[in-house]
Amino acid sequence: MPTTLAQHVHTGDTSMPRLTPLPGDLAIWIFIFAELLVFGVFFISFAIVKSQNALLFHTGQQLLHTGWGLINTLLLITSSYCMAEAVARRQSAGPLQQQYGWLAAAMLLGLCFIAMKLHEFHDDAQHGITLSSSLFALFYLSMTFFHFMHVLLGLVILAVVGWRLQPNSAPEDHALETAASYWHMVDLVWIILFMLVYVLP
Repeated sequence: MPTTLAQHVHTGDTSMPRLTPLPGDLAIWIFIFAELLVFGVFFISFAIVKSQNALLFHTGQQLLHTGWGLINTLLLITSSYCMAEAVARRQSAGPLQQQYGWLAAAMLLGLCFIAMKLHEFHDDAQHGITLSSSLFALFYLSMTFFHFMHVLLGLVILAVVGWRLQPNSAPEDHALETAASYWHMVDLVWIILFMLVYVLP
């Protein structure tokens, strides 16, 4: 006779896999999924229009600085690693200085991304890449600026969490995990954006 879920629970059987809860607050995941949906619409629209204007998009892509995009990708990936380390130190009740150190490193790398992107936006304008210059430029600038604003928001969130970080917070305080979840989303979106806009022919 097959064993039911109730029997597993009643007998204390731990052989059944347990669902791992999402890190951080549920509210941030609702926000993350909504943001991913918006970016998904951007990416799908870009792919469709690109397929219909292949030569125009290829020409526009040649004007971009792939090297700068790669550096920004490495900055965000490393920043996400630092956030993961900060969360790990928090979960293991590590020294507060280490938690601050990894969080500060993540923020510093995020600020480097902001500085690099601002320089790239300025250089784009100098080379005539504006919202009205071409269909490719419209998509490129809209998507990268939209992501740029999310990085700024992420830095604000990290700063607030860092300011409120305490050595002995309550077990239900998942502020750092919540901030990290949003920061990882920002990183993931940039990786997709970089591959789609800068790399893929």
